[in-house]
Amino acid sequence: MLTITQALYDQLVAHARADHPDEACGVVAGPAGTGRAERFIPMLNAARSPTFYEFDSQGLLKLYREMDDRDEEPVIVYHSHTATEAYPSRTDVTYANEPGAHYVLVSTADTDGAGEFQFRSYRIVDGVITEEDVRVVEAY
Repeated sequence: MLTITQALYDQLVAHARADHPDEACGVVAGPAGTGRAERFIPMLNAARSPTFYEFDSQGLLKLYREMDDRDEEPVIVYHSHTATEAYPSRTDVTYANEPGAHYVLVSTADTDGAGEFQFRSYRIVDGVITEEDVRVVEAY
């Protein structure tokens, strides 16, 4: 299960909406070994595409060095889908190289009639997608 604060949840949704119609992407880092998502880090979608995201390689390298210096790890790797449901595509699964991370998808398309966005979380390990519950809390 992913436990996330309301503030972080709101930041992920706001980023997805702000970058629409292009896909948004980023990371939420946390203290290594805790599994606690704490630091919101929006990234540039280098592809600038409504159907694909790609982390800027220089920005990603800088981020991983910074997380290492701060004894952090990526707790959440997120991106948005602008025209499809919040479910990982084959490309998303190919890019999922952090087996300990939660992969969050925010869809800005109303694909299920349930509202203006979907927020879903997955574990992706060795190509296997497992959806998990999301619990939103006021604070840890």
